[in-house]
Order: sequence, then structure tokens, then C-alpha cells
Amino acid sequence: MGRKMKHTGSICLLAASVWFVCAASAFAQGNSAPAETQDSLANLPQFEAASVRPSGPNGRELNGFRIYAGGRIIAKGCRLQYLVMLALNVEHFQIEGLPDWASYVTGEGFDIQAVAPENSQSIHAQPAFSIDPPGDEERQMLLALLIDRFHLQFHRESREGQIYLLERGKGKLSLQPPSDKTRYPWVHGISGGWFRDGIRGENTSMPQLAQRLSWRIERPVIDQTGLTGSFDFEYRNNDENNDADITGFLLTAMKEIGLELKSSKGPIETIVIDHVEQPSPN
Repeated sequence: MGRKMKHTGSICLLAASVWFVCAASAFAQGNSAPAETQDSLANLPQFEAASVRPSGPNGRELNGFRIYAGGRIIAKGCRLQYLVMLALNVEHFQIEGLPDWASYVTGEGFDIQAVAPENSQSIHAQPAFSIDPPGDEERQMLLALLIDRFHLQFHRESREGQIYLLERGKGKLSLQPPSDKTRYPWVHGISGGWFRDGIRGENTSMPQLAQRLSWRIERPVIDQTGLTGSFDFEYRNNDENNDADITGFLLTAMKEIGLELKSSKGPIETIVIDHVEQPSPN
């Protein structure tokens, strides 16, 4: 299933955390730093074997990334930007300098199959859902794959910018205990859309909500609610003008469920792509 991984390229490795946890440290990593050398990444974990192939014109899936027991990964239609997001645990708006073919929405898709080595921690993984976020070691192995096959090089910069703080509001909390604690945690629109008709959370923690809001607002959202556990909640948009500014709508929605999004300033980690190439099929 493709050749054994080996290190190439020059990067600055970001220690990954859980995909949904959107803590302040995920957006504030100090001042800008140059890309590290290959020698400094000698211990970066690698997949035992991996294949990367273009999805082709018949590929219908967009950014389908799944993990399975034993450290096995299958990705279909994944754009490079999305793979970088997963490997470095950042959002799309934190990445700049990628070519058009790498866009996480309109770029070219790639299909990946990879397996972890027998001596890895990931070999013992038992994800509850195949769409769970990859673990720390799996993220690092994915990063090694991107360096090897896409010749990815980048550096990190910390830039001051607008962020949002998710806090507990002054009104009554309209958060309910989850009706099904085994359900996959998710935040979505009432009818599955992009929050235009409302917002619904199912078995969702506050860090998970913050991460989802961050993706939609395209600004870091830091959970400062102090609320633990997971919740169900719902807010329906009864305004006929449901094409209004999404940020304004979400500010209103959070207030209606007893939370508050406060605009603030803070450092935003930015991944600057220095070099990348399309991979040869293998």
C-alpha cells in the first residue's frame, strides 16, 4: 500500500490537541518562528505504509477523513488544506499561502490509505466513531506524510487580531442534559444547513461549541463559560431575512440560549505555507 514513510522537507511542528478543544493556547503560540530543520524532526512518528492518489473526476466525497481501530486511516476526496488543518489542529482561516489547487473547498481531492506501525500508540486506538478527530500521534504521522508526499514546508506566526470569547450570559441558560449521551457530538443548522434557519447542538460540550462557532465565524472563539459536560440546545431563526450576516445571527443565537460571544483582541496563530507540491500517485 505505497512505500514506507521517510522524512523530507522543513517544518515547524505544532503539538496537536483534541480536534474539538479550542482553548486559548490553540490560537496563541507566541511570536513568529522560523521553520525547523529536518534534523529537528528525526523522531516524528510515521505511518508504517501509506498511499496517496488523486481522487479523480468521479470522486464525489469532500474531505471525508475517517479513523479506525488499530491506527488505520482512510481519506476520500480530502483537499490539502483540510489535511493541514487536521495535522496541525487549526482552522482554515489560520492557513495562508496555499495554491488554488489545495483549497479545502474548491481544490483537488486526494484519497489516502495509511496504517500505523505495530510499535505505535495508535495501534491500540479504538475510536467510538470513525469520524472522530485523529489522536495526537495520528496527527503527527499525517504531518510526516504531508512533508514526504507534498514536500510541505511552512512556519508559524503569531498575529494580533479579532477573537471572540464564549462566556456565560446574564440570562437563563437554555441548555438541556443530552437526550442521548452516546450520540456523536455535533452543532449544525436546524435543517442541516449552515445555521441560516437556526442552530442546534446535540450532546455538545462548550469547547466543541466554541470550535464550531470559530469555523463558522472564521475567527478564534475561546471557551470561557466554565460549563462542563455536554448539552442539547436549539435556537430557531424566525427572521425572514435569514441571509443576514452570520456573525450577527450567532451573537443573537448565543444570547437566546444564555451564552454570550464577546469580541476581543488576541494573538492568532497563522500557518504560513512556504512550499508545497502536488504529489505523484503512489
